[in-house]
Amino acid sequence: MKYKSNFNVVYSCRYHVVWCPKYRRPVLVEGVDVRLKSLIVETCSKMNVDIIEMEIMPDHVHLLIEVDPQFGIHRAVKQIKGVSSRVLRQEFSWLKSRIPTLWSNSYFVSTVGGAPLAVIKRYIENQKTV
Repeated sequence: MKYKSNFNVVYSCRYHVVWCPKYRRPVLVEGVDVRLKSLIVETCSKMNVDIIEMEIMPDHVHLLIEVDPQFGIHRAVKQIKGVSSRVLRQEFSWLKSRIPTLWSNSYFVSTVGGAPLAVIKRYIENQKTV
């Protein structure tokens, strides 16, 4: 197992995060999914959040990320959802007419300390085939 550190904490905090568009509408299509991936990568790099695995489905997003415990998973997810919603709704105006807000307020998060990382990565990779 590899550990990361900042000035005063040594950590390995990996999370499986899933969230959906409002009303679980399948709007992450027609280029929105590609742009969303790039926005997530860009936002995570600014926050020093490592993306281990990512999969965008038409009606939900799966992320496997490593977050500094002092930064916090809630803050990271809030930032990713906020930035992506604002930019996607500006660039794809048809999203504004389909749903009042891009993302639902809720999300699923689970630590992956108990499961082998390879198993979680495989699960996220295989979401496209389900």
